[in-house]
Amino acid sequence: MLETTIQQKVNHWLDGNYDNETKEAIKKLSETDLADAFYKDLEFGTGGLRGLMGVGTNRMNRYTVGAATQGLSNYLKKSFPNKKEGDISVAIAYDSRNNSPEFAQIVADVFSANDIKVYLFTALRPTPELSFAIRHLGCKSGVVLTASHNPKEYNGYKAYWEDGGQVVAPHDKNIITEVQAIKSVDEIKFEGKPDLIRSIGVEIDKEYLYQILEPLADKKTREIVKRQKDLSIVYTPIHGTGITLVPKALRKLRFENIHVVEEQALTDGNFPTVVYPNPEEAEAMTLALKKAKEVNADVVMATDPDADRVGIAVKNKEGDFVLMNGNQTFALLVAYNLEAWKNAGKINGNQMVIKTIVTTELIKEITQKYGVNIYDTLTGFKHIAALIESKKQAGSKEEFILGGEESYGYLIGDEVRDKDGVASCASIALLAAYAKDKGFSLFEWLIEIYKEYGFYLEQLVSITKKGQQGASQIEEMMKTFRQNPPKKLAGSDLLSVYDYQNQTILDVQKGTSKPMETDLPKSNVLAFYTEDGSKISMRPSGTEPKIKFYFSVKDDLDKTEDYEKVKKELQAKIQKQIVDLGIN
Repeated sequence: MLETTIQQKVNHWLDGNYDNETKEAIKKLSETDLADAFYKDLEFGTGGLRGLMGVGTNRMNRYTVGAATQGLSNYLKKSFPNKKEGDISVAIAYDSRNNSPEFAQIVADVFSANDIKVYLFTALRPTPELSFAIRHLGCKSGVVLTASHNPKEYNGYKAYWEDGGQVVAPHDKNIITEVQAIKSVDEIKFEGKPDLIRSIGVEIDKEYLYQILEPLADKKTREIVKRQKDLSIVYTPIHGTGITLVPKALRKLRFENIHVVEEQALTDGNFPTVVYPNPEEAEAMTLALKKAKEVNADVVMATDPDADRVGIAVKNKEGDFVLMNGNQTFALLVAYNLEAWKNAGKINGNQMVIKTIVTTELIKEITQKYGVNIYDTLTGFKHIAALIESKKQAGSKEEFILGGEESYGYLIGDEVRDKDGVASCASIALLAAYAKDKGFSLFEWLIEIYKEYGFYLEQLVSITKKGQQGASQIEEMMKTFRQNPPKKLAGSDLLSVYDYQNQTILDVQKGTSKPMETDLPKSNVLAFYTEDGSKISMRPSGTEPKIKFYFSVKDDLDKTEDYEKVKKELQAKIQKQIVDLGIN
């Protein structure tokens, strides 16, 4: 028997002015599927609105997309009052997912029906280009239709503000309030005004590529690329938007030996060659690694469907390709970019790097060496963008060099306000050329970083709990870890628990608690710190039905030949911590 509130929602759709196809689909759902489809409304998480495609309030469909856009339209009009038709403008992009073009047109129609001018990309484009276009065109907001790296059954709706960053507080909550105020489908204006919709495309591509590439290629860098123009690069867009601009960006930097994985160059929302279109997954890199062996590549790069994340592979000492995780790639990007800034004489103590609280502490070690400020934000790249903007609004003179997160997202420079897979691929190619010009590989460079700063090893464990029952289980897990943390992990005393929800620090051994000194908003995140220097963070995902555990352990690495030995020891420690937490 469905809960009363769920049944009321179902009846509302069956009795309301919804199309017959939708109503028939609802009638065919089982009671369990009905509950999952209607038990809640989609909400803005760390990556915006995201969910399975299908009928219901908890699904991505014509009506939830339309309601989100109507609510955003209402909020824009309240935020920028007394504007005439077309004075408020927005930009819209979409990726290769099923229904993305159709959803994008619905969004354009609803905005224009509300007298808002729309700049709509004529074909699929990377998410970072949408972020760039908002500021470039002077828009007040923007939307990209994408579910990033989620499975093919998902789609999503990322909303952006006038700074080019994804919406954050208070805008995210205020938009949801406006959406929730819509009581009838009849309040959604689906009939668009074509005169207010303008197509955009190659002219934005040209300006975007110029703005993100120009700061990367000074005279010295161009000389290195000239010597290393034959650097062998394998790239795959995994059936996504990266194919539109990543190869073009690499060629503009004058790299000539670029190999695209042809089987994955076709844009296809079914992602036929992979289980998940996620460069974090080793399986998604299979075809790229095969190509890399064939052409003897120096570096392998893969972007997710909306081209905001990048995964890479490099050769180890034995000549075998190994995948690098997001923390390792970010460490290399930080080391390379800070060295480049230092060599150019541009570091004066007034520069900054930004990372998230679950990203490796190795980044702090590197920035301290160069005298660059380091800031932490909550998980979700929108918080990195928000910090950049808030410092700008406060009149700060700090220069933003780059930011990143462990989940394969990086931003180099300030032209975009979201993670940028296009600029990241360009920068990764440049650092690979730099390393090769110096006579070493990226793998060897990473080991040298470990020897200098300490061997940080990280691992992410994600536990999936689907549906309404899964959400309750995740909530209970967080409650248990918050109220009853273990005393030891892998034989080491648990010293403290940082609770970002209650903003307190628990001294586990003494059983006392004190307020956390932080400017960060409250968030349902816990961080465990042990006596041996380990850090374990945990949080429910804001975009997927998962609870995520981020493990970070550290040891010294004195000699290169000890790498494998120390790595195995650290891996064993993480496995013991997993067992002790009871999540294995």
